[in-house]
Amino acid sequence: MIIEELDEYRKDLKRLIKKYKTLNDDIRVVHKVLSVSPGGRPPFSFKIDNLGIETCVIKVKKIASRSFKGRGVNSGFRLIYAHFEEENRIVMIELYHKNSKDVEDRDRILKYFG
Repeated sequence: MIIEELDEYRKDLKRLIKKYKTLNDDIRVVHKVLSVSPGGRPPFSFKIDNLGIETCVIKVKKIASRSFKGRGVNSGFRLIYAHFEEENRIVMIELYHKNSKDVEDRDRILKYFG
């Protein structure tokens, strides 16, 4: 599985790592899981509908993080990525904490995949 990252995603990750020191390691674990099973797996992740595009865009709602002692997968991180099954490729689009915003940046998704 090829995993690529948008520049905006890298900026999201860099900003969050300053506050959540274990996030880089946590994201590596997420990459390993996605390499094996990249599709949506409710209730942890699901396909974002109503975008008006053919690209399969998935939102991961539950990411385990050691930065949140005792809360595990209820950490509050959200990850948005595009899955291209035929190409065996994933593109990381957005990473944010659920307290910082309510929903994914649909403009960013449409900018690159619309």
